[in-house]
Amino acid sequence: MKRITLGLISLAAVLATQASAATTITYWDLLGGGDGARMQQLVDGFNKSQTDYQVKRTTLAWGVPYYTKVRTSAAVGQGPDVAILHLSRLSGWAEAKILQPITPAELSSVGLKGSEFFPKLWAASNYNKQAYAVPLDTHPMVLYYNKDLLAKAGLMGADGQPKPMTSMAAFNDALAAIKKSGAQGLTFENGPTSYMPWRIWLALITQQGGSIAKDNKLTYGPLGASTLSTIADWVKNGYVAKNIDYPTSVAQFVNGKSAFMLNGVWEVPTLVDGKKAGKIKFDYGVMPLPKLYASQNTWGDSHAFVLPNNVGKTMSPETQKGALEFIAYAEKNALIWAGGGHIPANLGLADGKAYGALKPNSDYAAVAAKTVTYDPLGWYSGAAGPLEAASAKYFPAAINGQLPVDRAMTLFEGEANKLLTAPPKP
Repeated sequence: MKRITLGLISLAAVLATQASAATTITYWDLLGGGDGARMQQLVDGFNKSQTDYQVKRTTLAWGVPYYTKVRTSAAVGQGPDVAILHLSRLSGWAEAKILQPITPAELSSVGLKGSEFFPKLWAASNYNKQAYAVPLDTHPMVLYYNKDLLAKAGLMGADGQPKPMTSMAAFNDALAAIKKSGAQGLTFENGPTSYMPWRIWLALITQQGGSIAKDNKLTYGPLGASTLSTIADWVKNGYVAKNIDYPTSVAQFVNGKSAFMLNGVWEVPTLVDGKKAGKIKFDYGVMPLPKLYASQNTWGDSHAFVLPNNVGKTMSPETQKGALEFIAYAEKNALIWAGGGHIPANLGLADGKAYGALKPNSDYAAVAAKTVTYDPLGWYSGAAGPLEAASAKYFPAAINGQLPVDRAMTLFEGEANKLLTAPPKP
């Protein structure tokens, strides 16, 4: 018995020594809910897959609190080794030297290369021809549809798909037909401070060949007001309910009250889980935003891994190796992450049989990943950035008829021009 006890003690000592010898990789993100659970699966999987490194994960509040914490911590050398960044924010952060560049050789050392990713996503991961991020996904805006309500309005084709909507006029006709059938045509978040109006506005402007800003100047011209008017007309004509917050917009679709929903792919699990649980009583589908103008562009963003530049604290080669190994593990196991509706950034995974069997994800992935359009470059741009926040002050009011469209655009442009001409504040 004594020998067995001593053996167990020795084994415990060896395991403790191995654990203490593992290099700790600090990792911060802003992922809650289902995304947070899936990311924890990736972290746990990596930690169990080897003994050299252990990732210690910290999750902070989404949006401005998270980005402020990462930025200020890195500035005093107290930031994480790895962090999640929305690619829409990369240009401002790279320019301000908050991020470390990642070389092709470093990527290659863990079996990654830029050509493996969707071209648009990889381009957004680079700044001044240098990579500063490794994209994990893209999460674009898509069109959810209720097959039962569309069939009632005569809008379902013999192939089980919605009849083609290849122009804004055709889309408006569809909304009118749905209203005539007794249902609501479309739902999306449009209450005070909503961000969805910005995303729809950006998508439709870029579909018309326009852009939002370039070289710190607004570039959309007359398309700005005309596009906002198009969105406002949906509410004016009774196709969209007024002043609804995010949960209400999702509930209207989930409860079978609206034939269409404009939202990000992150709501796919709500539909999948609701259908499995028997809470969703209708058949639904998800498709890329239709080509309503000259192109099929849609708004989107991406979660990406970055290495913060901790001032005065050089990352050791071993820590950098561990950080890159963790990133590579997450990329190679991104089908776990795809369960949240996200489209894998890796072309091989997105085109593979396993992802092809994931429904409804694979129904929108091929087109949406190629047509995703990010917010304009600049420190003021990106997820929860000041430019989006400025739009949220005025666009919802114009859409809901509380502010004339021209007045809303004037007020937005006043704030936007101040941001575009101000010194960078990443």
